[in-house]
Amino acid sequence: MSATPVVRHRLTKLERAEQRLGWALLAPAFLLLVGVVLYPVVELINQSFRFNQLTMPWMGTPFIGFDNYTKALGDPRFWHATLNTLIFIIVTVPGAVIVGLGLALLANKPFTVKWPVRLGLLLPWALPLVFAGLIFRWFFEYNVGLVNAVIKMFGGQPLTWLSDPTLAMIGIFVAIIWKTSSFVALVLLAGLQTIPKSLYEAAEVDGASSWQQFWEITLPMLRPAIVVALIFRTITAIQTFDIPYAMTNGGPGDATETLAMYIHKNTIDFLDIGYGSALAVLMFVVSALVTAVYLRHTQRNPARVAT
Repeated sequence: MSATPVVRHRLTKLERAEQRLGWALLAPAFLLLVGVVLYPVVELINQSFRFNQLTMPWMGTPFIGFDNYTKALGDPRFWHATLNTLIFIIVTVPGAVIVGLGLALLANKPFTVKWPVRLGLLLPWALPLVFAGLIFRWFFEYNVGLVNAVIKMFGGQPLTWLSDPTLAMIGIFVAIIWKTSSFVALVLLAGLQTIPKSLYEAAEVDGASSWQQFWEITLPMLRPAIVVALIFRTITAIQTFDIPYAMTNGGPGDATETLAMYIHKNTIDFLDIGYGSALAVLMFVVSALVTAVYLRHTQRNPARVAT
């Protein structure tokens, strides 16, 4: 029995013209993507395999293979900065989600005038990161800071927030959670507004308490929004730079130095472009892996995420 021949549809002149128009419309976006995203990434990878120190320009940029990566894996400061970054992820990502969820629930209440609450969510998100860091640096200043002023008001002794490694980390945690929880709240608020009110009305008829409604209706229905917020918040936490830089510049010593700050110091302060590029590639790989884990989880559990 012979196979049925496949009849290919020949494009008409109009369809070919529409196809060419489609490619022409996509071309600017494709070129922009290549110029802004693809080319910098390829050049970054290329530089990571080269010796490129601007303090020794006479040596050129010879190809040295994986030497920069080997140097990174044996660099204690790299591992210390990576550990600090991991601590920031572990503390600030759940912190931002918890605070953001509370803010979203508050903003979703049936206020008569809702714009002050919504504006309160937008302001921290719209504030530049460096500016937020400078504000909290003033909050935690030893002599004129607001936090020590409150401590003195209640009879306590002022603390050296920015000079003590542990206290400096706590201060940065507070600043990052305050800054990022507003973005999480906006994402979750959008998710809350998609939940049908009929579910809560039916739960009230069945005698469910507010707490039971939160656990049985609100949280399950918010799972997709929470996953989205976690993906974005985790990626930005891996790249944490602005707020610690503005508050402590990685100090005292390198106690609060993140991986992004160490990359900045190698490329800008030490002028070691090759080594800084290798560190940036490693951070890029970590960000890609974390994103892949989140996406793999959502693909494996589509029903659980969507319900």
